[in-house]
Amino acid sequence: MKSLLFSTTLVASLVLIPTGKAAAQLIPQPWVSVGSRNDETTFSVGARALNFGVELGLGTEDSTGVDALAFVNLPLVDQVSPYVGLGIYSEDQGVAVSGGVQINPTDNLILGAGYHSIRGVNGQVGFRF
Repeated sequence: MKSLLFSTTLVASLVLIPTGKAAAQLIPQPWVSVGSRNDETTFSVGARALNFGVELGLGTEDSTGVDALAFVNLPLVDQVSPYVGLGIYSEDQGVAVSGGVQINPTDNLILGAGYHSIRGVNGQVGFRF
């Protein structure tokens, strides 16, 4: 009897698990970013998949670097994703930290705002496939 109850519960939970969102997370979600720090314009391109992301940036004083990002899906508001990041930059800029938020106002559009210790305040625009 216990094994029948366990099997029924297991099958019911597997059927009820939503699969559409997980499949959508496997496709990278790219974005571009423009920012400003010390009256210099900064740029980056990035992509996110499975709540992790990577961003390639051009910072101040011609520095270039890469950042690893971790996104958090909020349980009640899945259109809003805060993130934190850690990166390394050239031209003696060193280690960078970043944070911000990305929102999905429509199914295919990504808008974001963030702060990066080397690239400054930035705005992001991207899309989801």
